[in-house]
Amino acid sequence: MNTSIRPVVSRTAVAVTVAAVLSLGSAAAADEPQGWKGEGGLTLTADENNRVDAYLDRARKAERTISVQVRTAAALAGGELVAFDQRLKSPDSLKRKVATALVEESGRNVDTVLAGITDAVRYTLQWQDSTYTAGVVQASHTLDGWGNDSTKWSNTWGRAKGYRALNTGWRAPRSGQLFEIQFHTPASKHAQEVTHRLYEEQRLPSTGAERKQQLQREQDALFAAVPVPSGAATLTAPGVRTLPAPA
Repeated sequence: MNTSIRPVVSRTAVAVTVAAVLSLGSAAAADEPQGWKGEGGLTLTADENNRVDAYLDRARKAERTISVQVRTAAALAGGELVAFDQRLKSPDSLKRKVATALVEESGRNVDTVLAGITDAVRYTLQWQDSTYTAGVVQASHTLDGWGNDSTKWSNTWGRAKGYRALNTGWRAPRSGQLFEIQFHTPASKHAQEVTHRLYEEQRLPSTGAERKQQLQREQDALFAAVPVPSGAATLTAPGVRTLPAPA
């Protein structure tokens, strides 16, 4: 008679094995890509979130070269580079912007939204009122001379209501990265900082129409008190490239 011998497995060994299997499953779940959730019910899927993260990585690499040129242009024009440590948009801020665009503009996907982002890399240059116009002219023409394409030139110094300053967009020649430069005076920069919280609330999809109007009125009042430097309202984008770029 043949006698089969079956291995005897203790309850302890079974328990240890089951625990190990469950642990592996939990680790695998933890490694899965996660989406993003923000205030006001804004969300990104895991794939959308990953695409934004990849975009941010590219922007960080491009920023190194862009910053050299912006800092040099500011110094040559006698301008102050304000809040340089905030030159990169934070991940949460960028994701909130992308998620808001996806909600407000149906039919767009995350790639088309990212292609239009101009301020993932951004700078603020500032002059006193008396030197503002000449400083902006010199700095902007210097950047243009180094091959940076002017993609946006929003001069709101002449408007009767709302934001007063000069917001410009550029495309770096080497990386193709879009970046933003705001040209301010101390007074316009102060107003921009004070109204930022109001603006952030105003653009949330969850903010009602009546509240948005109230927030706009408060911003208008703050900017109405900002003096307009001589010649600032007529500043236009540069268009000549003649200068060798800094190494």
